[in-house]
Parts: sequence; C-alpha cells; structure tokens
Amino acid sequence: MRIVILGGGTIGKSIAELLYQHGHSNTIVDTDPNTVRQLNEELDVRALCGSASQSSVLFQADVLGADICLAVTGVDEVNLVAASMAKEMGARRTMARVYSSVIRDTSTFDYRRHFNIDRLLSLEQLSAMELARGIRNPGSLAVENLARGELEVQEVTVQSAGRGVGVKLRDLQLPKGVRIGSILRDNTTWIAGAEDTAQSGDRITLIGRRDDVDKVKSNFRKKQSETRKIMIAGGGETGYHLAHALEGLRFSVVLMDQDTHRCEFLANNLKTATVVQADANRRSALEEERVGDTDVFVACTGDDEENIMACVEAKEIGAQRVMAIVSRPDYANVVAKLGIDLSVSPREVMAKQVLGFLNKGAIISRLTLSESNIEVLELEVIEGAPATEHVLANLRMPSQSLIAAVMRGEFVQVPGADDRLRPGDTAVALVEGGSVDELLALFNTNVS
Repeated sequence: MRIVILGGGTIGKSIAELLYQHGHSNTIVDTDPNTVRQLNEELDVRALCGSASQSSVLFQADVLGADICLAVTGVDEVNLVAASMAKEMGARRTMARVYSSVIRDTSTFDYRRHFNIDRLLSLEQLSAMELARGIRNPGSLAVENLARGELEVQEVTVQSAGRGVGVKLRDLQLPKGVRIGSILRDNTTWIAGAEDTAQSGDRITLIGRRDDVDKVKSNFRKKQSETRKIMIAGGGETGYHLAHALEGLRFSVVLMDQDTHRCEFLANNLKTATVVQADANRRSALEEERVGDTDVFVACTGDDEENIMACVEAKEIGAQRVMAIVSRPDYANVVAKLGIDLSVSPREVMAKQVLGFLNKGAIISRLTLSESNIEVLELEVIEGAPATEHVLANLRMPSQSLIAAVMRGEFVQVPGADDRLRPGDTAVALVEGGSVDELLALFNTNVS
C-alpha cells in the first residue's frame, strides 16, 4: 500500500520504519530540511521538505493516490487541516494525531466529522486506554477497541459461579448495546445464536459499549471483590485520561501531580478521583499516600526514568501491581527485570492502531479471535453496496457470520433482523475465516 506520513518526528519515523517492514511504500513530509535529509539517508522512504498544510506539498507527495495519509506533526491544527485536505484531494483514508482533549470532545463540536477525517488519534489517550485495560480486565483474554473507540471487544472465560451459565442467550436479557458474538468450547469456535448456552470453561466474545460489556461480563464470572485502590503518578493527559476511564468502575483512584494549576484542573474535571499535589518520585510522598495499600500503582509522568524508578519504589513499599509508560524501546528488557507488571509504549500503541487500519475496500480494521478462525471486521457501509439494499434478515450473508453492532453517527446499537444498514454506518461483523470474501462482497462495490 502507498502511505503518506505528514511529520517526520519520532512518531512519524517509527511508523515509517514499521510500515516498511510490512512491505509498504512510504512518503514522509517534514518542514525541517535536516530531518528530511536524515530520513532519506537512514530509511528506505521518499522524504520531502515542506508544510503539511499546503496543497502544493501534498500534491508533490502524491497524496491523490495514497491509500492512507497519516498527519502526525506536533501541531493539532496542522494535522486537522492536512488530513482534511488529503481526504478531499483523494487519499482513501486519513488519520490525524491530536493532543488537545477539546478536539476529541464531541459534546460541543465534532471535529472529525466536520473535517471528514477517518480517525483522530491521541497517543496519550491510547496509552491510557491500554493501561486501563490492564487494570480493568485482568481476567479477559483479549480486549480491542472498534468504531472510533466506541465499541469494545472482550474475550472472557466463563466461570461456574456465573449466574448466566447454562441459560439460553435469548433469556439473558442483555443490554441493547452489547452482544455475545462467539463461543469457544473444546477447541471448536462458532458464532453464538439465541439458543446457545454458555458453559463453565467456555471462552465467549462480548461486543458492545464498555460499560455494557462490564455489566454482561458479571453474568459469567464470580462476583467482583471490593473496591480496588489505584494510584496514578503524573497528572498529564495520560494520567487524566486513565483516571477518567477508571473512576466510577469499582475503583478508588488517587492521582498525584506536582503542579498546582494542573491539580486544580484535575480536581475540577474528575468526578470521584482524589487529586494530591505531591512528587511521586519521592519515597516519602509515596509512603505518606500509603502506596503500599494500593492494588495497582501506575507511573505516567513524561519521563521514562522517573516512571521506572517510581514503580520500583512503589513495588518495594508494597503495591501489588505496578505499571508504567515507557517510550524508549531499549528499556524493554530493563523494565521486565525490575518487576514492572505492565509497560506501555505510546509508539507501539500508535503503531498497532495504524497497522489495524491498513486494509482495502470496505474493511476499516480486522482482528482474529485467539485460538479460532473467527474474524472481527469493522466495515464501512459504502453508498451502492449490496448490504444497503435489504433489511438484515434478507441479506444473503454466510451462515457463520453475524452483524454484531452498528455505529450510526455517535450512536451504537445491536441491530435486529428488520434493521437496515445505511451508507455512512460502521458495521462490526463476526465471520468464519473461510467466509470473509463472501461477506465482503456485500460491502464492497465494483468501484475500486
């Protein structure tokens, strides 16, 4: 595939290296002549010097024929304008990196929709969600996000104590925003039907909004224990998003930061988290805040070394699990040896998002459920596609396939047999591997 990357900094360069390893052709645009020269010398890419927000530069980068354009400069406004222009000029899909949480907040204005950009990506938010999954779902086999993060896919092992064990799925009275997609039993996986039941030891796939999935998950697992204590060191964007994701979900959150003004912001914008002005890199501060009583300690300051040292101190004091943001790849071995339970690299998280986006036709992203041949496809519903011609009950879908959820605008629903897909919708489908092409025939048009 042909990829245009706007911004040749740390993120842009690491993405280019990754895409080259996967056999893709890359063009990078950056405003710094020295950076452009270095990229041309060190990487097998075509690097150009110029502003990503100028049409002549985008034209020179041949964005008109690009499969994907990634705007990852250090300026939100440049990324928005550049990704929007690239889409209008002919790039099939566009992604823009943004830092400001205001730009991702659709309650006042939907920047993504207004600028016609396929994805708005925040390294800080993505990293926070990766940490949150490690905290919230230690018993889940896998957790993935779909439909711009509105939907979550979780694989859960059924326990005998769950009240939903042995009950037909149609009798479970599931929330409207969640569905059981597949069941794995005795090394055999199939798409779940209304007459199926979940048995102890089964592995089931849940698809829906995060809060709804958490509620349904309790039907198949032991009752959750008492509130878990979480301490977060660093109140920047990553720490803020992590605290926001956890508060109200059986967690007692303490967020530490040194800056007075930042603490005021955090206290005003978090509902239940306790904000403490303190230096998490001082052992006395950790002891004073009783880090030894915490279930999970997370270090997400802006410095790798400080994060690692804070985790080591917290572990010695008595924290049960410790996690950290670690950006430098050469620290990976050190982190494991120091007993840090989970380290998250923002660059790796971004790379994972980009790789999941490298698909042709109607496919936005795809993943394969572990130890099965069931694929989860995120599909764009295109104008003129056969999938829009009938209600779901009358579509000639493969027998082992299922439209599990539909995102229309900002709303997600589990569709019924009488519902109909519309152009602009995002559909999440489960399908047996051998039937993928048959299903895609309903979503792709003859136009390349």
